[in-house]
Amino acid sequence: MKRLALLLLLLLAACGDHKEPGWLGYGEGDNSLIGAPQPGWITHLSVQRGQIVKRGDPLFLLDDTHETAARDQAAANLAQAKAELAQEQANNAYTQTQLTRQTGLARAHAGIPSTFDQALASFRESQGHIDQLENQIRQMEGALTDAQYQLSQRHIVSQVDGQVQDIYFFEGEYVPASTAVVSVLPPKNVFVRFFVPEPEFARVKLGQTVAISCDGCAANMTAKITFIAQQEEFTPPVIFSADSRQKLVFKLEARAPGGLKLNPGEPVEIRPLGT
Repeated sequence: MKRLALLLLLLLAACGDHKEPGWLGYGEGDNSLIGAPQPGWITHLSVQRGQIVKRGDPLFLLDDTHETAARDQAAANLAQAKAELAQEQANNAYTQTQLTRQTGLARAHAGIPSTFDQALASFRESQGHIDQLENQIRQMEGALTDAQYQLSQRHIVSQVDGQVQDIYFFEGEYVPASTAVVSVLPPKNVFVRFFVPEPEFARVKLGQTVAISCDGCAANMTAKITFIAQQEEFTPPVIFSADSRQKLVFKLEARAPGGLKLNPGEPVEIRPLGT
């Protein structure tokens, strides 16, 4: 009799703890694939897999011999043009003094007309040279800015905060232009992907809140459904029969502001909470 009562208590406890199975899924992440807009040889790699990087941290360097020389040449050309401008401005001040003197003499009818004409021509020539040099300097400043930018594109830094997930090229390897070298996963890009059986598909909709649970996960983790696949798919393995409809599932994704505290690939269980 005691055994029967104990068995009944165990059955009641089991019934009370019964929870409807949730939908299965896993953590996923949208990686930032970081490369260089220019091709080149990797001369230095600053990170390794699993490393946490911040925006602005160096990732890798491409050979910059050509770009450094172009930057230095542009800077030298600009410095020379500025020196010529300073010299011409000094000459312009002298010609202006001469012109002022000859103008005063002409007004007093004490000067020589040819000397006044020569002073005026020298002043105008100097002023024209100054205008020409100033235009050249503006162009050279633009060339130097471009050379500095081209050089900066050889020193690649992270544009996001996150963890380095993978490295596709290493020191000594040649990288084509716009090819990913480092993969970084920002925490805000972590979401869940899960699968809903066809008979339960009517229970879900975009914007709906779902609860996420897994071994070691934080309690009360939730997200909103942001993607529902337009077509169903079969869960493998599939044997075509009248019961195959039971194997149809729809792929969904759910995200939360700032991302979810999950590792990509980590198995999770999803349950709907409402809208």
